[in-house]
Amino acid sequence: MTRPAVTAPSSSPIAPSPELRSLQPGDMGWVISEHGRLYHAEYGWDSRFEALVADIGARLLRRFDPRCEGAWIAECDGRRVGCAFVVRKSARTAQLRLLLVTPDARGMGLGARLTDTCIAFAQAQGYHRMVLWTNECLHTARALYARRGFVLDRSEPYADFGQELVGETWSLRLRAPATPKKGLR
Repeated sequence: MTRPAVTAPSSSPIAPSPELRSLQPGDMGWVISEHGRLYHAEYGWDSRFEALVADIGARLLRRFDPRCEGAWIAECDGRRVGCAFVVRKSARTAQLRLLLVTPDARGMGLGARLTDTCIAFAQAQGYHRMVLWTNECLHTARALYARRGFVLDRSEPYADFGQELVGETWSLRLRAPATPKKGLR
């Protein structure tokens, strides 16, 4: 019996400007799988990281409130190439979650575009602050956050995902959205 050929995901370069769209059914499965696959390939993280992403994704899908939370998938020629989410941490604080850009879409500013979209959304929703959790070894992401004004609030070593890591919490004070003064039209 002949086995069907297995095709690897395309690694060909993508068009210079992926579209950002809202979350659709089936996207979260990709988010979970791609995080697990990439972090294992690039950092050696085991399936416990994929389980963490699955927990975050499931919670987001169950409780998603579009009035105060946002979800974006970057897509090019029908292929998903990135994602980012904003969830409500508290009435005044938004949290950036699950930012990811696939290797074939890196170097085009997509991570910056996704991050800027999340920040703009949080500001427009009236959040005063945005927080995120990352790891010290994720140098590109950390530099991206620092360029946008995020500051490192706390770091602590921990062991998980089959690695010894340093987890970091970063925050950004958001500008208040411009609102017209009462009585003015």
